[in-house]
Amino acid sequence: MYLAEKGLDVPFEPIDIVTGENRTPEFLEKNPLGGLPVLELDDGTYLTESLAIITYFEELHPAPNMLGATPLERARAREIERICDIGVMGNVARIFQNTSPMFADRIKQSSQAAEEGRTRLANNLAVVDARIGDNPYVAGDRLTIGDCTLFASLEFGAFAGVDVDPAWANIHRWWTAFKLRPSAAGWPEDAALNIPSTPAATSLAMSVLSDRRRDEVHRAT
Repeated sequence: MYLAEKGLDVPFEPIDIVTGENRTPEFLEKNPLGGLPVLELDDGTYLTESLAIITYFEELHPAPNMLGATPLERARAREIERICDIGVMGNVARIFQNTSPMFADRIKQSSQAAEEGRTRLANNLAVVDARIGDNPYVAGDRLTIGDCTLFASLEFGAFAGVDVDPAWANIHRWWTAFKLRPSAAGWPEDAALNIPSTPAATSLAMSVLSDRRRDEVHRAT
């Protein structure tokens, strides 16, 4: 979604975490932690973690700006993105992992952990709802990475059966509007399947990315 909003055409290779493809020796050579996404660089090395990859692309392609134009804007954008990632996505993942049959044989599920996740999720959604207010975007009047992260989090929640309380009217208004964006229309239906293994990696979807055609990307932007 982030790449679509930036207008970047980056080759990608889907990784199937359900079958454990991210735990194979070949993948672990790229990221020993087994997390996604991973960006393959021109020199054959790899960059991991969503925010690190996003920052890298922002430096290469500053327009359209999705991290803020001033120090305060950048701080606010990162602040709300962290809340959406850790507070919303992280707790949706916690609920899903502790309630879904998909994880019954993979972790020791806990109903208490799931309930704690629901409580923390509600607390964070209250904060996000208040931050959005009557603004068009999560961080105000500018589209930022926080919008990408919140959208991915809510879509994952819908897939996982974790509903957003109708009381969070600002979130629902924002969500309805954001779904109309071309980047959201292209959101893969099975993307949510990849998210539980690494809640932080949401904005880029779950793929191994390559910038070997970076020159072409530069020309396109």
